[in-house]
Amino acid sequence: MSGDGAMHIQQTPSPNFDARSLPVSLLILHYTNMDSPEAAVARLCDRQSKVSAHYLISQTGEIIQMVDEASRAWHAGVAFWGGIEDVNSASIGIELDHQGHAADGTMAAYPEAQIASLIDLSQDIIARHNIAAAGVLGHSDVAPGRKTDPGEALDWARLAGHGIGLWLDAEAVEPVEALRRDMQNPAVAALQQALSAFGYKVAQDGVFGAALESVIISFQRHFRPTRIDGVADAETQTLIYALCRAARRH
Repeated sequence: MSGDGAMHIQQTPSPNFDARSLPVSLLILHYTNMDSPEAAVARLCDRQSKVSAHYLISQTGEIIQMVDEASRAWHAGVAFWGGIEDVNSASIGIELDHQGHAADGTMAAYPEAQIASLIDLSQDIIARHNIAAAGVLGHSDVAPGRKTDPGEALDWARLAGHGIGLWLDAEAVEPVEALRRDMQNPAVAALQQALSAFGYKVAQDGVFGAALESVIISFQRHFRPTRIDGVADAETQTLIYALCRAARRH
């Protein structure tokens, strides 16, 4: 499907898709990490690349559909969310034309025209598939440690204001000890349980290892982008528990 007719959506079919085995419950946002939308479309439509997405949005706001929403696009790769191992089967994938993180780790802002189209398209997809707020995610959320897109430059707070995804403004921070690599205690175990309940793939061993650090970085990149360091400080922990509660309400 290509929306309700209110948006102009170009069709550039990709051969890279197959049948879904799950109903759509997730919307996954990506950046292309390429120099132009034309280069990205060429790759996403190249049979040899074995990658695709349902949509790509250019920096000037053009929307290109490459895979029908009824089909399984190949955008998430090895990924997990909320018990779902085959994220591709359960999701719609939107690529945003963006060069990604620079060598120094910084990102350019997403242009206004691109975000406006993302809002329109996402609202349409969410309404048609009844996707919960907690089901709107970044690629980095479903593949922590492997992916960093769409990155901290995406204004998730603004998207949530339009009904796209979860966002919480600053909570009253609980005065708890910061948790970091190589710690092992009940607070780490509780944090692992909360992250797992929210949807991340997290071992339940009470040990703050490299994998948990990657999940914390992905969480911060999406929900607390002002400081992305993999340390579960008091603010990060407060947000994790608050978002778990919010996800249950939604």
